[in-house]
Amino acid sequence: MLCICKTTVTLASKDGRNFAAEISKKGAATGEDRPTGRRPFQKTTKLMKSSFYALTVILTMSFLFTACGDDESAKPVGKDPDAAAIMPVDRFSTEAGTLMVRDASNGLPAADSPINFDQAPFITTGLGPNGETLDYYNFDVMPTTAIPIYVPMHDGELIDGQLFIIDKVPGEAGYNDFWQMNVVEVPKDFVANTITSLGEIQAAGYKVNTTTNIINCPVVPKGSTASKRFANGDKSLHRGWYKGKIVHYFTFEEKALSGTSVPISPIYVTFNINPDQPNGGPSSGFVTEPGTSKTHNVLATMPADANYSPLWSVNVFDNADFDEMSNLSTAQAANILGSGVALVNCPVVK
Repeated sequence: MLCICKTTVTLASKDGRNFAAEISKKGAATGEDRPTGRRPFQKTTKLMKSSFYALTVILTMSFLFTACGDDESAKPVGKDPDAAAIMPVDRFSTEAGTLMVRDASNGLPAADSPINFDQAPFITTGLGPNGETLDYYNFDVMPTTAIPIYVPMHDGELIDGQLFIIDKVPGEAGYNDFWQMNVVEVPKDFVANTITSLGEIQAAGYKVNTTTNIINCPVVPKGSTASKRFANGDKSLHRGWYKGKIVHYFTFEEKALSGTSVPISPIYVTFNINPDQPNGGPSSGFVTEPGTSKTHNVLATMPADANYSPLWSVNVFDNADFDEMSNLSTAQAANILGSGVALVNCPVVK
């Protein structure tokens, strides 16, 4: 910020004489009888030129001050998340969805409308590897390449009030619900929310350190709900920054994930119509026990297992084997119609 400090300017000649005093002295000495020859006028003109030169230098230097030492207004001010624009989110567009794409008949929520993930088709009841009943959310197909989440920190400590930063949202190429933590090293006097985008991080020249920590954080419209978590995990709808706008997301931390890519674990499922039949596969829905919403979809791992992951590799078994499915052993012995047909984000919440 430009700050012009108060400066007293004295008109002085190059030889240090006070210009005003010189003129006054000469005028007082000569009075009305001052000689009218050219020499005194030339000397006075020379003195004026010299003095105006000095005045110009002094005034120019005063404008070179760019800040006053006690100017508090020069301190950066963070953006207010409460006043920032909100980024619209659509998880069911043709660009964002794979298994869940909005059409005229399936009733999926409109673009940027709040989503209640506690109702079908977003939550499923299935079986654990030992036959235990469990619930899991359905967040659609996701890749194994996590997207970066940028976390400003100083000396290993989070910055109070600073929201995390992402550079992808659903519908954009490369988006993923799974985020890989990148630590942004900021100075001690860093002001929270003065950076709200990857572009601002890069422009500031902050060092970024990529970690192997991976977090499951689906980006959703404002007002969305998902009230279930495994072992009483955090159910909050969080806020973050995306290119200077606010985004909302859930976190699922039933198991700490790490690696250079998102780990995967098997799940065995069956549909009302087998995939090799007309109108078969996911659009026909999962087979359920009569009068209930309980499937016989079987997960190979649970959050307490070392190799658990909420990113499931889907194996489809013949729906003729539905009644025999009760645990992992029976699922593995079923007639498998397709192996590894998709990778879906389905965190266990019960």
